[in-house]
Amino acid sequence: MKGETEILCDLLRRGTSPVQAVGVCAERLREAGYQRLRYDQAWELAEGGRYYLVHHDTTLFAFTVHAGWENGAAPGVRIAAAHTDFPCLRIKPSAEVSSNGYVQLNVEVYGGAILHTWLDRPLGIAGRVALRGETPFAPRIRTFAQEKSLLSIPNLAIHMNREVNKGVELNRQTDMLPILGLAGDGEEGDAFLSYLAGELAVKKEDILDYELTVYCREEPAFLGMDGELLSSPRLDNLTSCAAIVSGLLGAECREGLCVAALFDHEEVGSRTKQGAGSLLLRELLMRILKGMGREATTEQDLYDGMLLSVDVAHGVHPNQSGKADPTNRPVLGGGVCIKEASAQSYATDCEAVAIVQQLCETNGLACQKYVNRSDVPGGGTLGAIASALLPMRTVDIGVPLLAMHSARELMGTADQETLTGLVRAFFCG
Repeated sequence: MKGETEILCDLLRRGTSPVQAVGVCAERLREAGYQRLRYDQAWELAEGGRYYLVHHDTTLFAFTVHAGWENGAAPGVRIAAAHTDFPCLRIKPSAEVSSNGYVQLNVEVYGGAILHTWLDRPLGIAGRVALRGETPFAPRIRTFAQEKSLLSIPNLAIHMNREVNKGVELNRQTDMLPILGLAGDGEEGDAFLSYLAGELAVKKEDILDYELTVYCREEPAFLGMDGELLSSPRLDNLTSCAAIVSGLLGAECREGLCVAALFDHEEVGSRTKQGAGSLLLRELLMRILKGMGREATTEQDLYDGMLLSVDVAHGVHPNQSGKADPTNRPVLGGGVCIKEASAQSYATDCEAVAIVQQLCETNGLACQKYVNRSDVPGGGTLGAIASALLPMRTVDIGVPLLAMHSARELMGTADQETLTGLVRAFFCG
């Protein structure tokens, strides 16, 4: 049986865009016997049933149903949520730029990427492509994951920029265009679409649009004297996706409704049709509860429920420890972080925190607190956004990282097992 670190590394390697990340997670659920449902079809839910749905290829829900619980100390509805997207580059339409003997791609920055970390790295392309269909309302959608390194964004040599080590501001439009190859004798603007059509074995004219991510092609690597550190692209937030799926699969749920929710578009605000800021999660829950015969108690069930918002936290940086809060300083390998913010950028209150702490204590899981330094505001998560639409107890948790939003990030290897154990305890407890 695979360990949690091995499961995570498999997702890190294969989850090269939200489309591919959802595909890997859906594959695990299918292999475990989960039945796929579709939003445009009627559902017949069975006691003890296990189900999953994919929404627009980049958002996934999975759930188990056990009817007949009563509102009490333990929530009947339990949700663990994370996001499938990550800071990256996205290829624009009409993307090809040819000049000075090179073919480059016009890209835009997605999310809060640390730009200079993307330079001089092997980059690949993954996502989905829309092809001409039999009717305008039925285009064919193909997933695409390039299995080789294809692109690079080269640094300017120090001989041409003597001040580079004092810091350089990169322009998102002019400095971040990756090289696709050397210009040949073909028609200008033809090379990329021709390449993509060849890879998909379709006519170039049939490619109508695409959602393609430029991703870092480097492999996960274990570091430290005993392999206690893991360096990899996409730790934010595939660590949480892997842990939630593992936690659901490993939980022996005997009552209530347990839901895994993996949303897209957290890095750009979540307010989309497949983001946590939509009505999607609430409508899903209402439909499930109705299918379980709980129409009369739906509002009570939702109010009494609980949501884990699972996303990464900042570990204290050894070279920049002054950026951390003076008294709440999580370390890599120190366990799961419970994230708190009085501004509610992390959707946490003391009752929800107490629940998580007791779950950790009962199951022998290490946990630590994360709070932003008061004059260095951090980012937010989908927790505050989702809980505004679904007013249940919510707590933000996640593994601590260094180099968050870099092309490569760093975590403590043992923290993945701890996070998975907490999600499993949450679903089982």
